[in-house]
Amino acid sequence: MFSLFYRKYGENKTPLIILHGLFGMSDNWHNIAKILSEHFTVYTLDLRNHGNSPHTAEMNYKVMAEDINNFMLSEEISKAYLLGHSMGGKAAIMFANLYPEKILKMIVVDIAPKKYTKSHIKYIEAMQNINLNANSRKEIEEELSSKISNRDELLFILKNLERDTNNKFRLKLNIDSLEKNYENLISEIEIFNNINVPTLFVKGENSSYISKEDEFFINQKFNSVKFKNIKKAGHWVHAENPLDFLTETLFFLKN
Repeated sequence: MFSLFYRKYGENKTPLIILHGLFGMSDNWHNIAKILSEHFTVYTLDLRNHGNSPHTAEMNYKVMAEDINNFMLSEEISKAYLLGHSMGGKAAIMFANLYPEKILKMIVVDIAPKKYTKSHIKYIEAMQNINLNANSRKEIEEELSSKISNRDELLFILKNLERDTNNKFRLKLNIDSLEKNYENLISEIEIFNNINVPTLFVKGENSSYISKEDEFFINQKFNSVKFKNIKKAGHWVHAENPLDFLTETLFFLKN
């Protein structure tokens, strides 16, 4: 067993655990967590092979759910609110499969428990081919910009770049393990038994990650479920429209 890296915001309130998406890390949620800490003790985790958490050869949603459970045990958290975006949303659903008694309420952000297409391959290949011997961050940024044209996506990927103790560039995430386990990460989450945890699925208005057919399937598998559409937002709902995202999050968790 190993320990996930985490950031903690606030004290002595009901715990809220936030799980980031693929290629993300805990501090992507810093601004949101800071605001939510007025109401909850917020923990933002680095999932395995991401951020400052351990690198492992194995990566699937079962072991990720077990990681979350081990984190809760180590922090003596018996029950918590759970919020997961994209890959983190799927990890939350798997956690609800295995440990439903530990969740007060759950928010799943812009992901369904279905299998997705291989839409991240270009990012994986771009990161695997980064010249880590480059002289400057700017040099790497210019190289990557020819492969990742969207500026926001480029900056999101570059957050994974840091210098090691020898002042050489390295990636925080374990890109080779993510590539080897990519099929696991885009796979369907099998719902063993209908999930009773009160759950909110949040969708970005401009995102195609949750379809009407997905909503129909989710309604069959979740006994207490709601859906909210956030306007003027794509897949990164919390970053693109944080005000409406926070409003819906607080309303659901506090009522």
